[in-house]
Amino acid sequence: MAGISLKEIITVLGHAFAIWALCGAIMGIGLAVTSERNALIAHAIGAPIIAAAVSLFYFKRFNYTSPLETAVIFLSFAVFMDIFVISGLILGSFEMFSSIPGTWIPLALIFFSTFLTGMYVKKQT
Repeated sequence: MAGISLKEIITVLGHAFAIWALCGAIMGIGLAVTSERNALIAHAIGAPIIAAAVSLFYFKRFNYTSPLETAVIFLSFAVFMDIFVISGLILGSFEMFSSIPGTWIPLALIFFSTFLTGMYVKKQT
């Protein structure tokens, strides 16, 4: 990641934001239309699919960072936004971080889905 330009940083963070926002949309819509349990299940299923789709686009079109760097950036961005925006500003509580299925499983799936997608694309080239 050494020598990465501002444009490249913005590109990577833009993709990270897309994953975080789409996962947030799953939770927001899910909680509005169904039970918390069903929303969490949809989030756990959707998070790796969203991460794989966004990562596939990123790696095929830009590929500025390695699969591991990208997975760490995407995960770190989601954690940062969950801490400061969701927990800090919206919920006013960090209780969401006590939920393994609600927070930690989707975060882990975003990391692994991004990493594996990057490795797949790297192997294809």
